[in-house]
Amino acid sequence: MIAIIDYGAGNLFSVKNALDFLQKESTITEDVQEIRKADAMILPGVGAFPDAMRMLKEKGLDKVICEEAQRKPLLGICLGMQMLFETSYEFKETKGLGLLEGSVVPIDGGGLKIPHMGWNNLTILNPCKMTEGLKEDAYVYFVHSFRAETKDENISCYTMYNEKIPALVHKGFVYGAQFHPEKSGSVGLGLLERFADLAKIQEEER
Repeated sequence: MIAIIDYGAGNLFSVKNALDFLQKESTITEDVQEIRKADAMILPGVGAFPDAMRMLKEKGLDKVICEEAQRKPLLGICLGMQMLFETSYEFKETKGLGLLEGSVVPIDGGGLKIPHMGWNNLTILNPCKMTEGLKEDAYVYFVHSFRAETKDENISCYTMYNEKIPALVHKGFVYGAQFHPEKSGSVGLGLLERFADLAKIQEEER
């Protein structure tokens, strides 16, 4: 079972619909015990970083996410990926979950339109379980104005938009997609399926 975490700022139903299409068991929940019992977690996110972190903390979900991410797979999507990092500078300096080293900073578009919106290709830097079978130059869908700033060792895939933008990050059980896999056609569905397979492995090992 994959727990899609509901804290009031997530694109929940499109993620749920994608998992349903893949016939992967999931539930939308804000219940701490249900999250603890799940085999994996997805943290979606839309909107502004400070508001999202405030809502996450108000529901007491920040602690359970950090605890459970030490022992089972977690996937942050878009803003949910950015929340995995230590600090964001969107509007004001705000602490994130701190599961990945690094910060969230504005994209330097160099004259390109901000927000960065549309289809961009992925370049694999450090392969991980989610990139298995991913073809070079696969295209996925982005909508964001901020990007992660982190060590290359944490970056599985990146895209270019005037500058290198971490697109898929990974460390231990923690994964993050700056793009929207649920809106990225067959490529995105393939990535979600591989994440769901990690949940299946976790379930079998219990």
